[in-house]
Amino acid sequence: MRTTTVLVSLCFAVLSPAAAAADLAIELDDVRVATGQLMVSVVDSADAWNGKARPVRGQSAAPTGTRARFEFKDLPPGDYAVMVMHDENDNGKLDSNMIGMPVEGYGFSNNPNVMRKPTFEEARFTLPQAGATIGISLR
Repeated sequence: MRTTTVLVSLCFAVLSPAAAAADLAIELDDVRVATGQLMVSVVDSADAWNGKARPVRGQSAAPTGTRARFEFKDLPPGDYAVMVMHDENDNGKLDSNMIGMPVEGYGFSNNPNVMRKPTFEEARFTLPQAGATIGISLR
């Protein structure tokens, strides 16, 4: 009887659709130069947004033009925020000028129009089970 229960459970696991998973596509525009690395982080909490926890996912790629696309597969539906840094000179950080303003490209989900790093709530969006594509304009 126990073997039958285990086999039935395995069949349901194999035949049922995958656990709720969504795909997120991020389309970047206004990439200024084709040097360095574009770095994209997807976070699911204010702690991760503020560097106190790890991002859910991250990717990097060399830019090839003024636009770029990143895809993150199989994310659980829910609330996320995205931050993008264009490390134009490949030194591993977002360079800034003497008054602290970034001199390399950066951007956030929802493209909040603020003169500081936005809060998690300002950049937060809901990823539905059907997936989504969001656009981010680099500054």
